[in-house]
Amino acid sequence: MTGRDPQLVLSAQLTGRERTHVVQHEAPRCAAQPEAPASFLALRGAAANAGFQLHPVSSFRDFATQCRIWNHKFAGERPLFDADGNELSRASMTEDETLSRILDWTALPGASRHHWGTEIDVVDLAGAAPGYRVQLLPQETRPGGVFHRLHCWLDDNIDRFGFFRPYARYQGGVQPEPWHLSYAPLAIPALAALTLEVLGEALVAAPIAGKPWALCIGHKAPHSFYTPEEKYAHAFDNVRVPYPATSFMLDDKPAW
Repeated sequence: MTGRDPQLVLSAQLTGRERTHVVQHEAPRCAAQPEAPASFLALRGAAANAGFQLHPVSSFRDFATQCRIWNHKFAGERPLFDADGNELSRASMTEDETLSRILDWTALPGASRHHWGTEIDVVDLAGAAPGYRVQLLPQETRPGGVFHRLHCWLDDNIDRFGFFRPYARYQGGVQPEPWHLSYAPLAIPALAALTLEVLGEALVAAPIAGKPWALCIGHKAPHSFYTPEEKYAHAFDNVRVPYPATSFMLDDKPAW
């Protein structure tokens, strides 16, 4: 590895294109940056004392795996869900609607926090019946859900061990994922380092279904008009680009 540009290595790690920053653990089985498992094991021990069997169902995920999940959903080989976790019919969906529904629950390859080795999705094996198939959907965490008690306990305890929920509530983009825990001391610097330039470089040649997309990267906001080449002038005439759900949620914003 000697002689490699440290910034290129970091960019590859942040986007899951290499895993030199993570180590594999067997008890419980998970992959994460070396500093994260000790805090997770401490959290797991406290959960055990409270009667829960905290189990990681997902941790580090590389770019190829995220790409495979994305492509299977785009091709209809995996189900799509609405915000309440109900499976959707794809029969009348347009391509852009399909992409929007994928993004409700699945990060774009290269943009997943699971690439960083700081994220862990958890369930309570003690609360599930033998043979129960974990879905990681909202109904499992709500009152009456199989993991509701665990999440009530996590609400009061995860911050003591350095963890937080990045998707605790809907903020536009990914739907709430209370099972998704992030190790703050490592995740916060990773988020700051994942720039549009880093993400764009990872996506350029990637075999991701549903392309093309447009990433506009610049040092200023692109307020001027853009005129495409003639051959592309009408390529997207029938594509509707909706406003994000948070576009007009301005109550907590300054009066510019």
